[in-house]
Amino acid sequence: MSLPRSHIRYSAEEYLVLERESEERHEYLDGEIYAMAGESAEHGAICTNLSGQLYNQLRGKDCQVFSKDMKVRSGPSPRPGHRPKGLYSYPDLLIVCGELKFHDEHRDVLLNPTVIIEVLSPTTEAFDRGEKWARYQIWLPGLSDYLLVSQVKPQIDHFHRQAGGEWLYSLVNGLGDSIQLNSVGCALQLAETYDRLAFPSEASESPGGE
Repeated sequence: MSLPRSHIRYSAEEYLVLERESEERHEYLDGEIYAMAGESAEHGAICTNLSGQLYNQLRGKDCQVFSKDMKVRSGPSPRPGHRPKGLYSYPDLLIVCGELKFHDEHRDVLLNPTVIIEVLSPTTEAFDRGEKWARYQIWLPGLSDYLLVSQVKPQIDHFHRQAGGEWLYSLVNGLGDSIQLNSVGCALQLAETYDRLAFPSEASESPGGE
């Protein structure tokens, strides 16, 4: 997320009208519209690797994966005459199980994701870990898993909602590791997630390394 396109406050419906006519993607937060920055080659490769793993494992199941161009609403239904409120975001990947529930007849804003995956970037990491994650917890009661995937090292933060509503946190950071997404019957292998990506060796990163 970058600087807002202007200091004008837009209603959610005004944003959606503009967004559906735009060739670029923008996110919406409480009346302000933010342009989305382009992705790095590493970011794109990780998204492709994740999408491939999930597609293969979800075939024949009552769940499906969407990538990049599907918006998610994290906030109340827009109310004319009220202060603009809500987040409309573009997760890097998301999984929906069962019936797809949409914001309106345009069917481009989902309300019921089961899993959301964000590939972290320097310009978005603070927002993905902070305000966005807070909104997801409050406004997406059907969300069971939230994953934050590093693009600079083999590491994934995993938040999983427990039966009582609390969130369990775990972190995996080895290419031989995997993450179990029991809510959708999938496993993400880090070796496949980071296929064709190269990272600095531990020796080169340690003090005095060559």
